[in-house]
Amino acid sequence: MKRGAPALPLSLIAGALILACVEIPTGTDELLSIQINALPSPSVVVGDSLRDTAGVVAPLSVTAFNYRGEPVEGAQVAFSALDARVRVDGATGILIGDSVSATASRVLASLDGLTGIIPIRVVLRPDTVIGANVRDTLSYSLTDTAANVSDALGVRVLHGLLTTDSAVQSFRVTFDIVSAAHPELARVVNDAGRTTAVDTTDASGVASRKIRLDVSRLVAAVDSVIVMASVKYRGQHVRGSPTRLVLEVKPR
Repeated sequence: MKRGAPALPLSLIAGALILACVEIPTGTDELLSIQINALPSPSVVVGDSLRDTAGVVAPLSVTAFNYRGEPVEGAQVAFSALDARVRVDGATGILIGDSVSATASRVLASLDGLTGIIPIRVVLRPDTVIGANVRDTLSYSLTDTAANVSDALGVRVLHGLLTTDSAVQSFRVTFDIVSAAHPELARVVNDAGRTTAVDTTDASGVASRKIRLDVSRLVAAVDSVIVMASVKYRGQHVRGSPTRLVLEVKPR
C-alpha cells in the first residue's frame, strides 16, 4: 500500500473476505434455504402413524427454496429421529410414535447440508371427551364492547373411560358455532382475542375458547349461543364428541 493512501473500512474488508470464501448458489435448481412445513397434526398417537385432520396417514414435509425464493421441485429430504420415542422413514417422512413423553420428540430434516429440527409430541390415544365449563353466562354491555367476551368454554380429552390421570395433551379440538341469529353475532376467539376455532389440549387435556359477542347483531329473541366442540381420531368422533357448549347471554 502506498504511503498516504486511504485505509479501507474494516466492514468493507470483512465483506470482501466473506464474498471470496462463500459461494452463493444462483441456479434456479440450487438450494439456498429450507422451510419446515406445518405438521399435519400437533401430535402423534402412541403406536400409530402421524395423521392429518381427516385421519389419513400424512408425512413430515420440507420445502426447499432457491436464491429467488422459489420452491425447488423434487428436492430429496432425509429424515432421522433424534429420540428413541419416535421412528421415521428417512425417505418418505412417515412418522410413528413409540412411547409417550412429557417432552417433545425431535426429528432431523437434512437436505444438501441444510438442516432443521421438527419437534412433535407422542401422546395417549384419545378415547373420551368430557365437558370443562360447558355452560356459562355473559352479561353483555351496549356501551363497553371490551366486556362482551365470555369466560372460556371447553372440553377435556382423556385416554380410557373417565380416569383422572390419563389426560391427552397436544391434541386438536375444533369449536363451531351452530346457533346464532346472525352469522356475525358471535365469534370464537382465543385468550388474545384473535378469531380462531381450533385449540390444542394442554397438559391436563383441556382445550377451550371464548365467545366474543357483537351486540349490534343482537335481536330480542336471542338468549344463548351454542358451540359444538369436536375431537376426532382417525377421522371419527371420539366418545363424547361433539360436546355441546352453551353460552347464555343477557343484558347487564
